Amino acid sequence: MSKILVIEDEAAIRRVLVKILSEESDTYQVEEAEDGLKGLEAIKSIDYDLVLCDIKMPKMDGVEVLEAAKKIKPEVPFIMISGHGDLDTAVNTMRAGAFDYISKPPDLNRLLTTVRNALDRKELVVENKILKKKVSKNYEMVGESDEIIAIKDMIEKVAPTDARVLITGSNGTGKELVAHWIHEKSPRNSGPFIEVNCAAIPSELIESELFGHVKGAFTSAVKDRAGKFEAANKGTIFLDEIGDMSLSAQAKVLRALQESKISRVGSDKDIKVDVRVIAATNKNLKKEIEDGKFREDLYHRLAVILIKVPALNDRRDDIPMLIEHFSSKITTEQGMAPKTFSDKAVKLLKAYDWTGNIRELRNVVERLIILGGKEVTEEDVKLFASK
Repeated sequence: MSKILVIEDEAAIRRVLVKILSEESDTYQVEEAEDGLKGLEAIKSIDYDLVLCDIKMPKMDGVEVLEAAKKIKPEVPFIMISGHGDLDTAVNTMRAGAFDYISKPPDLNRLLTTVRNALDRKELVVENKILKKKVSKNYEMVGESDEIIAIKDMIEKVAPTDARVLITGSNGTGKELVAHWIHEKSPRNSGPFIEVNCAAIPSELIESELFGHVKGAFTSAVKDRAGKFEAANKGTIFLDEIGDMSLSAQAKVLRALQESKISRVGSDKDIKVDVRVIAATNKNLKKEIEDGKFREDLYHRLAVILIKVPALNDRRDDIPMLIEHFSSKITTEQGMAPKTFSDKAVKLLKAYDWTGNIRELRNVVERLIILGGKEVTEEDVKLFASK
């Protein structure tokens, strides 16, 4: 159920807005306030998913409501309601954080489309905030090998800039971890971090996923939908496994990088986006370019900074630290008593051929914690960690 607040001092317009929204969907719970002061008090006490706010009101105008609300509930989207003489002010409110504005008298289709888009954006922002709270714990960069220290130093230099980064490395090495760290240490860290696994999305849907679509663009497009680039506005988009992206989607990504604009599938309207792009791949993109599977111009746009994440076999000195890290994390997650690994067990694990890299090591550590004794021994490793 989406909670919507309508702040409007003109009773007739307020009733029309409430009626339109209430009849549009039974998932909309619409409340109203007759002036800015009452509206702000409601915002302070209730978690709304969207606010429609008139600009010219007595006691407290819409600009003041917007500015005050953004300090206490920054994630709540505002749609400003403007009279003919308020259009310049309405545009300025978007710079202050409003999602959009609609003119009086409200056009039904534009109103409902704007409301749906604002609610979609709110949902994505909330999802991202939940994920963001988990970042610090789930994306610790563990290790003190020369290779990892070099990557950490590179991140410290690159993160404060808006330079695009291409992260390469085998599956399971932790490319997404590097992307998270760059975002967390960047000036954009208060904005969204949107991750897209290009290999997991069917080629016919990747453009819609990235750039959104308008109602009727294809058979299942029953309503307008914002894409990941819009959701990542003022933040970072991480295009994982970009080597698996279709050539047509690559062309649109290239345009987004060149012009900072995207257009939804089925629409010719440009939408400005302010997004930092980080990409990753386990493929040799130069070979993909030779084979005609990847655009060379896109490669050069993405690879301003190249970071290669080493295989676990190339950083074996980090294995004891990784075992300790995973052991502590897994026992906490499973509600188990802490377990230790004997020196011989660690030595044996350190000598393994880790073709699945860190992801494989974590799985093996979890298996040993569940099946091994209070102290995981060399015998436990031989019995349960066989490859």
